[in-house]
Amino acid sequence: MKVEAKLLLGLGLFFGAMCAVYWTWSLENAGGVMMFAAMLLGFLPGSYYWWWSRRMKARPEDDANATQSEGAGVVGSFPGTSIWPFMLGMGAFFVVLALVFGIWFLVPGLALALWAMLGGTAEGRRGGKV
Repeated sequence: MKVEAKLLLGLGLFFGAMCAVYWTWSLENAGGVMMFAAMLLGFLPGSYYWWWSRRMKARPEDDANATQSEGAGVVGSFPGTSIWPFMLGMGAFFVVLALVFGIWFLVPGLALALWAMLGGTAEGRRGGKV
């Protein structure tokens, strides 16, 4: 995770320097705030990855002399097909439509989203179709 941490911290440092230059020269607030947010988006996960990379054992990806077979592992099982992500997306779509066309779209949107969350949770706990 050291490579990922260095990459994200480097991006945060780059955007921090660009933010200082941009804000000083342009005196424009919106772009400066967006660059400041980009700097934080680099520093936040970068510092988290750096913190974890110092506490966990080295991965084969972090070792320059590692072979391909050292990185191979067990392939786990993947979840089957499910309708619940689509239903959750439709619920979110109706919630957004409520912002545009009227508050009455909120009721079916929240109902679909709640139904999808309950169905997805039940399916995940039981394993298989519900």
